[in-house]
Amino acid sequence: MTADVRMAEVAALVGDPARANILAALMGGRALTASELVRAACVSPQTTSGHLGKLADGRLIACVKQGRHRYYRIATHRVAEMLEGIMAVVADAPPRHRPASKVDEAMRTARTCYDHFAGKLGVGLADALCAHGYVLLTGEGGEVTDSGVAFFDKFGVDLAPARGHRRIFCRPCLDWTERRPHLGGSVGASLAQRCFDLDWLKRMRESRALTLTTAGRRGLSETFGVSL
Repeated sequence: MTADVRMAEVAALVGDPARANILAALMGGRALTASELVRAACVSPQTTSGHLGKLADGRLIACVKQGRHRYYRIATHRVAEMLEGIMAVVADAPPRHRPASKVDEAMRTARTCYDHFAGKLGVGLADALCAHGYVLLTGEGGEVTDSGVAFFDKFGVDLAPARGHRRIFCRPCLDWTERRPHLGGSVGASLAQRCFDLDWLKRMRESRALTLTTAGRRGLSETFGVSL
């Protein structure tokens, strides 16, 4: 099978509105049950089951069994990066009028982009890290400086395991709402996990949007100089 035909097949999988809703929901980074994805897909349980099967056959999602339950997640980081790219392209498409909601504003402020931070939060953290010389981001990729390694270590992020991952270590990820890069790769994921461990942010129910805790607002300001 030629590459262009395969690309068309993947595009067709993503192009269905219900399947696009499912993939967007899973870009929150959490594994979700079929019942949760029924609500995200906005179709019947039977139809959702068929869509999940097609996405799994296309290796865009993976199913994890835990006891009697099945959880679905994005299959690989490559798939997540592809979806991030599509979202960035969509942001540059002709606008469609739709009344803004509280969820829209929350998504623009702080959200997960698979396993790292996006929105004003993600871009703000990337800007702060670059301004202090801890991280270098270019159009070609990203790098953590020696002073950055020391900073992350002091913050409680051990980058040694991240360097051993098969995914890209540090990279810019174009933010589709801010139109500027936030921090992706293993470094971005490790930073996000540390902030969650510190209870700086909470996930909103059935959304990729995040809410800042009181400790989070103080910690982001004191540690990174980021205020939201």
